Amino acid sequence: MPLKESFERWVMDGRTLVVILLLALLWRYASHQPAITPWESGISGCALILFGWLLFAYLYRISRKETSWLVSNKMFQGLAVSLVAINIYVLVYYGMTWSGLLTVVVGMPYDHWLHDVRYVMLVLCYCGLIWATRHLKKMHDNYLLLTEDVPAMRKGAIRAAMFKVLTDERTAIVIIAIVFFWRAFVSLDRAIVLWESMVSGVALFILGWVLLGYLSSLARRVISRPTMVKIYHGIAVALLAINLYVLVYYGMRWYRLLLVGEEILQPLDFVFRDISYFVFVIFYTTALVLSKWLEKAAVECEFLIKKEEVK
Repeated sequence: MPLKESFERWVMDGRTLVVILLLALLWRYASHQPAITPWESGISGCALILFGWLLFAYLYRISRKETSWLVSNKMFQGLAVSLVAINIYVLVYYGMTWSGLLTVVVGMPYDHWLHDVRYVMLVLCYCGLIWATRHLKKMHDNYLLLTEDVPAMRKGAIRAAMFKVLTDERTAIVIIAIVFFWRAFVSLDRAIVLWESMVSGVALFILGWVLLGYLSSLARRVISRPTMVKIYHGIAVALLAINLYVLVYYGMRWYRLLLVGEEILQPLDFVFRDISYFVFVIFYTTALVLSKWLEKAAVECEFLIKKEEVK
């Protein structure tokens, strides 16, 4: 059996994803120790790196396939870019950890707990993306729609204009540019103070949880289309996993800053934090741009539902 068919049949199966998530939980429980050992970090990192980049290769390959439904190509591309952002974070984190360049993330004794949360949430994120990919591929292969018959979005003029601006690629570039200047500002003195950390964290919270709420609303709009609902749910699970990790990270960070007031970091620790923040911003902004195509898919499904009701 070809590798592609084996991946689609076994790895992308819902039961396999549940098993993978349970194994990740058992692994973190079994390897939970006061200190992170090199062999444990090596196994964890290699598994995530292999898992993430194999999934990216699959997404990229599918996105290049011609289809009658062009929206699915855009959705695959958005998922692939989001996945690259997470994969880069994993590479940077484990690369710096293995080489001894990264000393702290939040600070003892919280780093080990954060290590466990990060690993489980990353596995959950990958599983969610695989679940969405599996069902999106079904529509990618079989879905045919005469898009010229589909009416424009049902939003009002102001809402439609705001949605168009927010989900535009240029808006994503502007957000990333603002983040660059913000991180440059907070990194000048190599010190972390509470208000700077709160601004950074709250910005990610707003972006992540608003996107999650929007995805949930899209799933409710196409409830009679199970395949589309599963696509939205898979992406929502991936987004939820990252949101929870960000929430735990900043919760631990703020608690520590409340205790010590200000923290001075080594230069490479600050570099890792800046890279991490950029990666999560890219992940969220890509999801923001992707929502434009998720909205279009929802509109097309609603159009088909109404046509069926008329018949």
